[in-house]
Amino acid sequence: MRPIALLLVLATGALYALHQDVWFWRTVEPLAFGFLPPALWYHGLYCLAATLLMWTLTRTAWPHHLESDDRANEDRQR
Repeated sequence: MRPIALLLVLATGALYALHQDVWFWRTVEPLAFGFLPPALWYHGLYCLAATLLMWTLTRTAWPHHLESDDRANEDRQR
């Protein structure tokens, strides 16, 4: 397994584990920006991290050979 693939698998597992945010269930303070409770700002940051991970996964681990086959089939049908 390539080192980047191992890193992406570990990052995906870590993000999955961080999604289970049981530590903020009963916490009301500190408010971020004076109005956001911790669970809400945590999920906002989590969504940004998930977006970054998905972008990284599509840039580095996307199966390009499947895409090129689809394009070749489309060209043959025309």
